[in-house]
Amino acid sequence: MTLTTVSEWTSFGGLLSVHDHASAILGCQMRFAVYTPPQALDGPVPVLWYLSGLTCTWANVMEKSGLQRAAAEHGIMIIAPDTSPRGDQVPDDEAYDLGQGAGFYLTATEAPWDTHYRMDQYITKELPRLVEANFKADMTRQGIFGHSMGGHGALTLHFKHADTYRSCSAFSPITSPARVTWGEKAFTAYIGPPSIAWEQYDATELVRNRQTGAHLLIDTGRADTFLETQLQPDIFIAACRTAGQKLTYRLHDGYGHDYYFIATFMDDHIAHHARMLKA
Repeated sequence: MTLTTVSEWTSFGGLLSVHDHASAILGCQMRFAVYTPPQALDGPVPVLWYLSGLTCTWANVMEKSGLQRAAAEHGIMIIAPDTSPRGDQVPDDEAYDLGQGAGFYLTATEAPWDTHYRMDQYITKELPRLVEANFKADMTRQGIFGHSMGGHGALTLHFKHADTYRSCSAFSPITSPARVTWGEKAFTAYIGPPSIAWEQYDATELVRNRQTGAHLLIDTGRADTFLETQLQPDIFIAACRTAGQKLTYRLHDGYGHDYYFIATFMDDHIAHHARMLKA
């Protein structure tokens, strides 16, 4: 698979690079970013995938979170895919929470979305092969984390691919999308009316039968305007407790749903993953 480098910047002794490629799974051109820590000069390093939220691209986390310092300290490669397929030929919607920028990390089965919207397959199958072929990535040591819609993606992909993603964390994740309007809207459009298919993309449902040996870390701000309407963490916390899933869920006074919040706790999350991926 051909990879085109768009830009590169040296940061904390490592390299932040942005790349384009043609995606066979999504049927369009895609762009993603990679932070390669300085330790990769000596050989392959653990890989941490970051999934962004609604309206975002690779740029949000790489430009706003300050992750490079901690990633360089711990010797962790961080990969930031896009949040959906892109391009004039890709179906879209005028709303921010559906269509381009809102892929919800699932495989769509409903027209017109089913032709391109397969973000879970892209992240778990196609992009890892591209990364392994072009970067000094130790694919035997992978973790995953994300924010909001990306937190939903990180949790669901971890539960379904626990052998691949040994560690998992999230910032302000949508943990029960089948019960909130963001998820209900996206799921109805992408995979049809409520059915058992919805449960395959709902972390609260997945943890009931797919609990893992990982210790999950989740941070959410008490001042998050979406806390009660879209995030509803209590439902997921209770499901984890019942299933015996190890979870640290921290609520922080004063913080919202933004990258000021994410930047504040990014070091904690990278250290959390490093402990498990480098053990």
